[in-house]
Amino acid sequence: TLAAERILGPAPTSRHRRVYSDEGGKLSPFLPPEMFQKLQITEVQSGKKELTPLEEASLQNQKLRATYEARLARLNPSQAMQKTSLTLSLQRQMMENLVIAKAREETLQRKMEERRLRLQEAANRRFSSNAVLTPEEQEQRAIYAAILEYEQDHDWPRSWKIQLKKNPNDLSLVPKLISHLLSFADHPICQLLKKLQCSVYSRVYPLVSRSAAFLSPAPEGRRLRSSQSLHSMFSVQENNKLNLRHSLSGTPFIEDQSVGIPAAGSGPLPEEPPLVPVERESSFEDLEQFLSASERWPVRTPTGRKASQQEQLKAAVKDIHNAIDRLLSLTLLAFEGLNTASAKDQCVARLEEAFFAPLWAPLLAVYRNVYKSREAALSRSMELHRNVAPSDAGISAKLLPQGKRTKGPGACPYGAAVQELMLLPLGSCPQKKLECIVRTLRIICECAEEYCGSSEGKPHPASAAIGADDLLPILSFVVLKSNLPQLVSECAALEEFIHEG
Repeated sequence: TLAAERILGPAPTSRHRRVYSDEGGKLSPFLPPEMFQKLQITEVQSGKKELTPLEEASLQNQKLRATYEARLARLNPSQAMQKTSLTLSLQRQMMENLVIAKAREETLQRKMEERRLRLQEAANRRFSSNAVLTPEEQEQRAIYAAILEYEQDHDWPRSWKIQLKKNPNDLSLVPKLISHLLSFADHPICQLLKKLQCSVYSRVYPLVSRSAAFLSPAPEGRRLRSSQSLHSMFSVQENNKLNLRHSLSGTPFIEDQSVGIPAAGSGPLPEEPPLVPVERESSFEDLEQFLSASERWPVRTPTGRKASQQEQLKAAVKDIHNAIDRLLSLTLLAFEGLNTASAKDQCVARLEEAFFAPLWAPLLAVYRNVYKSREAALSRSMELHRNVAPSDAGISAKLLPQGKRTKGPGACPYGAAVQELMLLPLGSCPQKKLECIVRTLRIICECAEEYCGSSEGKPHPASAAIGADDLLPILSFVVLKSNLPQLVSECAALEEFIHEG
């Protein structure tokens, strides 16, 4: 076996992937803040790093010492005087190098300090001359001074300013500039962005690590147990012509799953009244109200812990808004050509995209924990009405496909809108998610225009084919078919971060 080990080498040791867990032993999909910081804050590595005078002198002395040792090795033992002469010469040269380097270092430091003070004064002139500054204002001035110092050592900021001045109306330059800016890890704005990301993550991480369970994004194939929901008592007819108004309003959506379910041995449930037919156009009204009026939903959860978590979430949201504002103000100070309304909007969008990229997943996990009862209610509704016919959802017959297109696999009306909405969780920033919702609505209008034109034999513009009263049932139907209960939390987050106007 020893011979085999020499030939084949030692047996490979087993490698295990490290999984982080919280205090309760549950696995956490998010890194601890210290690991997050190591990944976000990268060391600035320059390909050609300039040596300081003392470092240059140290290298020169190493070469002198190597030359001295080589000459010393060639001397005979009887040449003691020459050895002493070589030693003294080496010491003198090394000392001279250090003295000269120290003088150069002091001169360089003095010039750098003079430049720093000069740039600091220039930065102070750009800000208000308040006698008492808050720590944030002091940091803002220091970062702007660092930006001015960075521009003294690099040429690309000056070239971008020239481009913005020559083409003030070319908005395509804005995203290119922001992407170029954030690609330099040593730029003060990029360093501030990383620092603010770590600060927000440190605030959010305790909320997700203390959660009882992490919600999985839109699991497929949900099945309800009869002991979990009173909705399961209703039988769905084979032709799917069920009374949605009665089934949706029989038990409130946002109640706990155990509410309304008698304890074991407490006797049979009271007999349900017979289903009463209602108008097809209004049969989806309750679901529409449920999907569009989330602010009226009560949350049945332990009040103390939930209120504390909501307050901490509000504080994290406030920190995010302040962080975006700080990044924007410094970017506009560094590049004055961006200080127009249209350019500023694009600048905010690019900064938010970079800022939210590593933060949206843990932030959404907090929202899903806060709104988990509402997600559960929507999940039950989606499961109960997954096979509902479009006509029973209150969609007008003129806005549905006619003929053979209504039959066969993949013939779900507004299926393209459903597929587009299912891409919403893939976005990692509010702007991308909002664009996905806008594309979904546009596809709904296009489908409505196509269906309405085919039913009447002539094309109709989308604005004429569909109105607000027609859109809501279609949108509710698309949401049901998407099978994404996390839309509740996604929309709650978007409401916080999407800018008005």
